[in-house]
Amino acid sequence: MNKESDSRFALKPQLHSYATAGNMLSKSLIALFMLGSSVVAAQDAPPPQAVTVVAVQPQEIMLSSLLPGRVVAAAVAEVRPQVNGIITDRFFTEGSHIEQGDVLYKIDSATYEAVVAQAEAAVAQAKAQFKAADREAQRIQELMKRDVSTQRELDESVAARDVAAASIAVAEAQLKSARIELDRTTIVAPLSGEIGLAMTTRGALVTASQADALAVIRNIDSVYVDVTASASSVLKWRRDNLDTNMDLRSTERKVTLRLADGEIYPETGLLTAAEPQVNMQTGVVVLRMQFPNADKLLLPGTYVKVDVETQLVENIFLVPQNAVSRDRQGKPTALVVNDEDTIELRQLTILQARDNQWIVQEGLNAGDRIVLEGVQKVGPGSKVTPEEQTSDAEAPKTEDAAGQ
Repeated sequence: MNKESDSRFALKPQLHSYATAGNMLSKSLIALFMLGSSVVAAQDAPPPQAVTVVAVQPQEIMLSSLLPGRVVAAAVAEVRPQVNGIITDRFFTEGSHIEQGDVLYKIDSATYEAVVAQAEAAVAQAKAQFKAADREAQRIQELMKRDVSTQRELDESVAARDVAAASIAVAEAQLKSARIELDRTTIVAPLSGEIGLAMTTRGALVTASQADALAVIRNIDSVYVDVTASASSVLKWRRDNLDTNMDLRSTERKVTLRLADGEIYPETGLLTAAEPQVNMQTGVVVLRMQFPNADKLLLPGTYVKVDVETQLVENIFLVPQNAVSRDRQGKPTALVVNDEDTIELRQLTILQARDNQWIVQEGLNAGDRIVLEGVQKVGPGSKVTPEEQTSDAEAPKTEDAAGQ
């Protein structure tokens, strides 16, 4: 028994040493495995995502407002007869250009010629009566010198001569009126411009100052564009420009025109007038612009849009529209690469759009690098490899931004 007990006690230290060595070996193997896994993971990690960026700098920008409007002719004349009669001739070509004074229509003038002849005879008669009255007055005066005639006879003869002189003036006035009526049988153009369709035909009976016009002449060498702006926007324009002394009609305020087909009209215009009241029913103010129209591209009644410069602002950034997206609340945001090449999400304050860019007032700093391409592959906190946009890269399309 004693020998067995001694042998057991002798084996216990050896077993303990074996167990300790096994534990150390296991820990070493685990450490080696973890080290190998980390090395493999490091080798398998993808490189930073490459993105295309554009650096922005603050600028001084003139803001504008796009307003709807209609083209109005600079001058319009509705041709109407001023005497009664039958139309005998038409002398113009519909839709052509005419000059002031060109003959348009001819009304039968026989009746008016007779009236003129009658008035001329009345003038001759009045003059003859005046001569007779004047001779009588002179004869009475000679008789008065010889005390053959009375004062009463002299007064009556002088009065008769004055009445005869007045009769001449009346007859001449009637003759002048008759000649005016005769001249009005020839209807002439009151102004130069483009004449429209003829509203009457040869042989038609017309009356003086009738409701229906015979034709309409429009001068469109230069045209007006009447646009409507809300009273609040006009008030804001005036308030924003108080310090610059630049009113709505300033010659420095450029006005551009967008035609019905979306094209930009090549000529710039000038804001010439603003209605000094607000329409009580619609709450708008009418603004009038003037545009040159030498090529006759602008026709009265055409619907157009006018881009009016409103305010000069500073420290503004122009950001491509495809670099801006919207969050769930509809607020505009952009991804910016910081100095550590890490993505940051910026919330922007946009004033308005200009072509294919947004005019941003807040949310950016000078030199910020905004992500243009690769937005879908990165997010806030991502490490990236930024690449500056090349100068020959195509500008982002407005339609692409609209889809965002």
